[in-house]
Amino acid sequence: MSSTRSFDVAVIGTGPAGEGAAMQCVKSGKSVAAIECMPHVGGNCTHLGTIPSKSLRYAIYVMTSANNNPLFREAGVSLDFTFAQLRKSATSVIERQVSMRQRFYDRNDVELICGRASFIDAHTIAVKNGGAECEYVSAESIVIATGAKPFRPLDLDFSHPRIFDSDTILNLKETPHSITIYGAGVIGCEYASMFRNLDVKVNLVNTREKLLEFLDDEIIDALSYHLRDRGVLIRHMETCERVEPRDKEVILHLKSGKQLKSDVLLWAAGRVGNSDGLNLEHLGIVPGHRKLIPVNEKYQTTVPNIYAAGDVAGKSSLASAAYVEGRFAATSILGHAEYELVRDVPTGIYTSPEISSVGKTERQLTQDKVPYEVGHALFKSLARGQITNQTVGMLKLLFHRETLQILGVHCFGANAAEIIHIGQAIMAQKGEANSLLYFINTTFNYPTMAEAYRVAALNGYNRL
Repeated sequence: MSSTRSFDVAVIGTGPAGEGAAMQCVKSGKSVAAIECMPHVGGNCTHLGTIPSKSLRYAIYVMTSANNNPLFREAGVSLDFTFAQLRKSATSVIERQVSMRQRFYDRNDVELICGRASFIDAHTIAVKNGGAECEYVSAESIVIATGAKPFRPLDLDFSHPRIFDSDTILNLKETPHSITIYGAGVIGCEYASMFRNLDVKVNLVNTREKLLEFLDDEIIDALSYHLRDRGVLIRHMETCERVEPRDKEVILHLKSGKQLKSDVLLWAAGRVGNSDGLNLEHLGIVPGHRKLIPVNEKYQTTVPNIYAAGDVAGKSSLASAAYVEGRFAATSILGHAEYELVRDVPTGIYTSPEISSVGKTERQLTQDKVPYEVGHALFKSLARGQITNQTVGMLKLLFHRETLQILGVHCFGANAAEIIHIGQAIMAQKGEANSLLYFINTTFNYPTMAEAYRVAALNGYNRL
């Protein structure tokens, strides 16, 4: 066997979870190796998922905003870019992200090793990069942060030019006239919004009773209404029977007997952990449903010195949460697990309009028999919303009737993923500092969208 290089910690994967784990460990004085199978750092988040899809979403937003602006319309300005042209806007963003993240590793002396990893034993990893020779890495602790990929049924031909998943849809060359999206989770809803904003006819097939059931019911209802109002055809409680690809169309046959015909099909029904090829079974680590690696509250696998974080651990599918989970796994390795890191992580969903939430929903508080009250602020009532013509949406505060403690914050509308952090900051405070009175007694800039917190707080306080 070739010589083995030894480190305190080895991290497999350089996506958000891997980066979080590596940086936390190296800044605490540990020697760290990061193993990456892609040519560049960043993982699927940077190259196939979050960054390219959100860049595409913004390009679509800019084009549609210009086309809907009365000033531009009166001047005869009309933009009509193809899907591929809009997609190009992500290229420079990806390059800048890769360059920045590469500097993180270089500046902190993290050893980057390119190749595919597989376990020899609980402390030794073989890394193969194309050739016959392997490089061997030994580490006291190991973090698996290999991410996830779209779930692909074996009977579906993803090589067909009209069948896509969330990775390959970004390679679409022309804007289709119609699309069927099978799966109405976060990815399905985000792409339904994007394609509808391009005036593409959208069929959104949901296998459940409601869209995004983990959200607050009022937010779910608002999302459903606005998608339908934009022209998205949503079909709930439907299951695929088979897919019939043709030369000029693809037909989705549902078990209910319905047939949905469209130019292309986007299969967005879940993701699977990238746990294949790691030789985990040799260690007694058995991936569970959808190849996700089971972990305990410290993100340890069944082998105590091996941890898993991010999408491959299946606790969340958010890039922000994955980064925090990687950091948390690192603090576990370092012997001072910081549980606050993985509590009250906000959800950000980039539909049109955006959705973001943190804390409990009304459904959860009702089930737990917590005496709560609700405060609303409608964006159409805010001066900033009227000025920017972003009047769709609301901010919703849930608070304890007696202590006034903030229990949940839910936002639907423009910049929701930014606005949510004000509420998150107050929720993180201890004792009386976490109170509805903060929003009532604080002066907010006017006009701003943040002013919604004062409006919602007063609205709720007046209900007591």
